[in-house]
Amino acid sequence: MAEEIKIENVVASASLNVKIDLSKLLTLPGTEYEPEQFPGLVLRMRDPKAAALIFSSGKIVCTGAKSPELARKAIDNVIKNIRSVGIKVKKAANVTIENIVASTKLDQELKLNEIAFALPNAEYEPEQFPGLVYRMDDPKVAFLLFGSGKVVCTGGKSIEDIKRAIDKVEKKLAKL
Repeated sequence: MAEEIKIENVVASASLNVKIDLSKLLTLPGTEYEPEQFPGLVLRMRDPKAAALIFSSGKIVCTGAKSPELARKAIDNVIKNIRSVGIKVKKAANVTIENIVASTKLDQELKLNEIAFALPNAEYEPEQFPGLVYRMDDPKVAFLLFGSGKVVCTGGKSIEDIKRAIDKVEKKLAKL
């Protein structure tokens, strides 16, 4: 049985359907904007702790939140900040969860060589990376499995996806 599942990162996006003059946002604390390096403005927030990439097209990508709710709150805060510099944003943004990264620890060590042969869609190249990569179709996620029993799951769109995927991989490993 896995230990507690820890959400490491949530990536969410939203589109404001309005053009944004990114130079107007430079007065906000925590901003970085180097258009010759990257087309988006980076806004680092403390509460919730997250970073947002804001593009002139009105698209926002938020990363670093520890839950879907905190990602939504961070995007709401970005919208308030954008409004505070005089840019008109008509309505609340429709936030889409793009990716959730979670980790857990299984109560066993994993024999990665055996798992690589037993599971379809498993890749293990210990000379290049110490973890085994296992891709699952339902839910569509990818795992990093380590010999210590540590598991990282990425690609889930919801906490339920992550829990279901970890449960499924545990059951598959128990049969080996």
